[in-house]
Amino acid sequence: MKIYNTLTRKKEEFVPIEAGKVKMYVCGPTVYNFFHIGNARPFVVFDTLRKYLEYRGYKVKFVQNFTDVDDKIINRAKEEGITAPEVSEKYIEEYFKDAAALNVKKATVHPQVSKTIPDIVQFVEDLIEKGYAYEADGDVYYRTRKFDGYGKLSGKNIDDLISGARIAVGEQKEDPLDFALWKARKEDSEIAWESPWGMGRPGWHIECSTMAKKYLGPTIDIHAGGADLQFPHHENEIAQSEAHNGCVFANYWMHNGYVNIDGEKMSKSLGNFKTVRDLLKVYDGETLRFLILSGHYRGPIDFGEEILEQSKNGLTRMRNAKANLKHLIAASTVETMDEEEKAAVGDFAKYQQAFVDAMDDDLNTADAISAVFELITAINRKTQGGASKEFAEKSLALLLELTGVLGLLEQDVQEEVAEVEPEIQALIDERQAARKAKDFARADEIRDILKEKGITLKDTPQGVQIIRG
Repeated sequence: MKIYNTLTRKKEEFVPIEAGKVKMYVCGPTVYNFFHIGNARPFVVFDTLRKYLEYRGYKVKFVQNFTDVDDKIINRAKEEGITAPEVSEKYIEEYFKDAAALNVKKATVHPQVSKTIPDIVQFVEDLIEKGYAYEADGDVYYRTRKFDGYGKLSGKNIDDLISGARIAVGEQKEDPLDFALWKARKEDSEIAWESPWGMGRPGWHIECSTMAKKYLGPTIDIHAGGADLQFPHHENEIAQSEAHNGCVFANYWMHNGYVNIDGEKMSKSLGNFKTVRDLLKVYDGETLRFLILSGHYRGPIDFGEEILEQSKNGLTRMRNAKANLKHLIAASTVETMDEEEKAAVGDFAKYQQAFVDAMDDDLNTADAISAVFELITAINRKTQGGASKEFAEKSLALLLELTGVLGLLEQDVQEEVAEVEPEIQALIDERQAARKAKDFARADEIRDILKEKGITLKDTPQGVQIIRG
């Protein structure tokens, strides 16, 4: 498997620190609002990477944090008339609801900043002791210039950074480039904790360095997140962690591209965002997941109605293949495969290999989806005149194996209707009689009536398949 490593700017063979195990850290949300489709992209992409690594036999320890201490949370608490912890807990709960709708698996550990304060304080104290940090009027800053190689992840030149750096009012920095590790409490309403430097709270970057070390150790295999985190967040994490731990922080850095609306990056600050919660009122979560995986993770996504409808149609094709095979399994009168079907099942291995080759090539989910569609075409071709129960079972097992890696077809949105209302059944029976009498105009008319009621009829060699939705 090859991964594009942002640090080296090239694809590299993935070799974990410990054979058969992967330590992976992905930056999670700041929990002050529902997350938008741009936030959802790294959640889905790196959940898919995790699923694929597990599919390949790795034991993955996956850590995704919640930033539950932040100015945005404090401001939201004031707006809603509740405490900052209440805001955080509310939106952590809402995160899990929307993530579940996207088939995103819970992390092995979901650490929270507010519950990691002693570890963060100790981490900062260690940096001060090593000479990489200093206290100034209750704040603690990192000596950026002291860390050799600052800018290596983002490719930014430190001399260029110096020209753009400023010291804000109230800051007591030695150097404009230095960044905050600990912030002194400014108002009584702010959430704060005791520390050797007085009441205060952590800076943003220090939390991930501390949590990664606490749960995964000094060096991790993969650190991932959105491209917007590359600088300064991940750059600062490297500076803190490597100065503190005395070793490489992460062997592979992965960053997903932006989700754009009208050519601009989607963000809450620009106000051009679509929350997943709102989108779920119109589209189901698997459609949104399909959309995110339909392009290469490092490229941009131009979000809009057209790509949503394309994703919905693509997913419907997958769902229909699943429903058709389930119908065949239930209705087939032939139990075992004949020689021709055995040969076809053997031939399906090439689609599985194409899927693996795509995923091995820097998580190319777009080509992996294409391989799944090629498999579906081959299955459909083979089952046009009916098929044995065994063939249908093996075909369905392979289809669900591959889509399961992508986190698709986990939700049964379209299923055979077990019980049909009497008036619907009467129309179905009338249509069957019309077809038998070769009154195809009436049969088509009934089919359209049923479609308006949300019932789709599919004629198969085993009888009529009824699909709702």
